[in-house]
Amino acid sequence: MKTIITDFDDFSPSYPIESIAPLDDILFVDIETTGLSPRSSNLYIIGAVYHAEGTWHAIQWLADKYEEECLILEAFLTFVKSYKVLIHFNGNRFDIPFLQAKCETFDLEDSFKNLEGIDLYKRIVSYKNILGLLDCKQKTIEQFLGIYREDTFSGRELISYYHDYVISGSEESYKLFMLHNLEDLKGMLPLLSILSYTDLFTKAPKVMGAKASYYLNSDKTRCQEIILKLRLEAALPRPISFHAMGCYFSGEGVDASLKIPLYEEEMKFFYSGYKNYYYLPAEDMAMHKSVATYVDKEHRVQATASNCYTRKQSFYLPQWEPLFTPFFKRDYASKEIFFELSDEFKKNRSGFSMYAAHILQVMSRNA
Repeated sequence: MKTIITDFDDFSPSYPIESIAPLDDILFVDIETTGLSPRSSNLYIIGAVYHAEGTWHAIQWLADKYEEECLILEAFLTFVKSYKVLIHFNGNRFDIPFLQAKCETFDLEDSFKNLEGIDLYKRIVSYKNILGLLDCKQKTIEQFLGIYREDTFSGRELISYYHDYVISGSEESYKLFMLHNLEDLKGMLPLLSILSYTDLFTKAPKVMGAKASYYLNSDKTRCQEIILKLRLEAALPRPISFHAMGCYFSGEGVDASLKIPLYEEEMKFFYSGYKNYYYLPAEDMAMHKSVATYVDKEHRVQATASNCYTRKQSFYLPQWEPLFTPFFKRDYASKEIFFELSDEFKKNRSGFSMYAAHILQVMSRNA
């Protein structure tokens, strides 16, 4: 068994990793195996990246022989006990189950259940289309982020080189598969910046300002919109823009903008408990029975769910769940709901941040 440590003195994540956990609590992990099944294939490298004494380091445990996979697993399990957060790429589907199966094979205690896990693949795969990615392989995301590596092999292609190393001790084969794992590990640090995009859809951005504006749609109709100027918690590594549900987002670095349709019209607020209301046809509105008792019986009828409303002319913003109440609709059967952009709300900066987060979540599901 070999243990190789490499220092990354000039390397650090651009993503604010301290927002996840203290640096010394975090461990990145990546493994190399001779196949997909832990029953019929061998674990031959366990690689990890850790922070100590102010810098990042990689440690690789290599099984020089097939029988040494238990030794490298034991060494890793001892090492991992000092950490609280395990970060990996697609490890939920492969690395962790493979290691757990090997623990069972060798009757070793499984340490992973005590660790918080962050799978970078799982975090980003839902946003593949928004980012314009053909797939979510590690090398594809690295290219998207502008990360380039010396290694050109895939893990599958290097299996034969490991077999050659075990049999012949080939130094050339050794260099190839060790470089591949080291670059997978080294790539984890800048790869972490992909979380800036997931944060965009899972954390409320800070709204720095809001203003109403006019634009012409495709039919040359004059429309209104509200433009929110956003400040993001983590800088986007690459600029992105996308649109969905009538809204438009663009962002670069920590600055972004969100354009949302603004409607100036009359909408209806529907009361609950329509049996407690009368509908007044002449006024086209509903009134609670405690008040409408004094209205002439000829000018009132029992309200129904569809006419139990009051009307209001104002400015409205769309919402896809009743985030802000009261919510308004154009008619009873409409699925679209809105809230009033009141003078009070215009001063509510935290409310705007909640609203921006809501719109971005809706856009991410429909882009």
